Amino acid sequence: MDGYITVSAKTLDDAITEALIQLGVTSDHLDYEVIEKGSAGFLGIGMKQAVIKARRKQEEPVEEPVVEEVEEKPVKKEVKEFKEEKKDFHKKEFHKKEHVKKDNFKKEAPKKEFVKKEVPKREVELAPVEDATKEACVKFVKDVLAAMDMNDVEVKAEIDEEGALSITMDGKNMGILIGKRGQTLDSLQYLTNRVANKMQDGYVRVKLDTEDYRRRRKQTLENLAKNIASKVKRTRRSVSLEPMNPYERRIIHSALQSDSAVSTHSEGEEPYRRVVVTLVRR
Repeated sequence: MDGYITVSAKTLDDAITEALIQLGVTSDHLDYEVIEKGSAGFLGIGMKQAVIKARRKQEEPVEEPVVEEVEEKPVKKEVKEFKEEKKDFHKKEFHKKEHVKKDNFKKEAPKKEFVKKEVPKREVELAPVEDATKEACVKFVKDVLAAMDMNDVEVKAEIDEEGALSITMDGKNMGILIGKRGQTLDSLQYLTNRVANKMQDGYVRVKLDTEDYRRRRKQTLENLAKNIASKVKRTRRSVSLEPMNPYERRIIHSALQSDSAVSTHSEGEEPYRRVVVTLVRR
């Protein structure tokens, strides 16, 4: 099987996450094949688990640079005599300056490497969502869906308990709208936020969701965080997760905040910023 393992879980995302944990790699080093996509069934009846075959990506061997041997040419006698004279001159100069070098020499302190940590942002006070803003956001989402030939999708908007504008979409083949790890949904949410904040003063937060993806993704990330923390405690080695957006990084930080045995921080620059889980040394 060339190092393949078989992993099954409720959803395809959960199966991929479990494979990442078992193999101890990030997603960019994972090679997998989908055997069964899985199905939720109807009210739990006929449910099928997602099944994948996964292994570490095979790294291509790096070719060693070819070093050419250079044939040494015989040195002429005249050049040898000149070099000896030059050598005697440098010896005299060296003895003159040696005591100056000893006095002025100072050992350089090793440079410290600083890790850019995730700084918790202050909660921004949300402005009350105006009706015109709500209507403009719903219209924008519907126009995007129409351009994607998804006219049968039902779009609902309401103000949630945090005061944010929550927009949900219901329809067929919504996986296209979610995209890989929610990237398409996140992009549409970003654009809708821009529309909302051009319509009125103050800050308006827009949340887009479909098929309960946000809750399911949050649960997957929390499980991943706990599994990674267990691995760090077992191996006593730090683990770097795959790059995530700020929202998903906050979920990881929050999930491990109460675990006193490990600590979390973020490294890198967007969009490649990632969470690193380390063991707390006592």
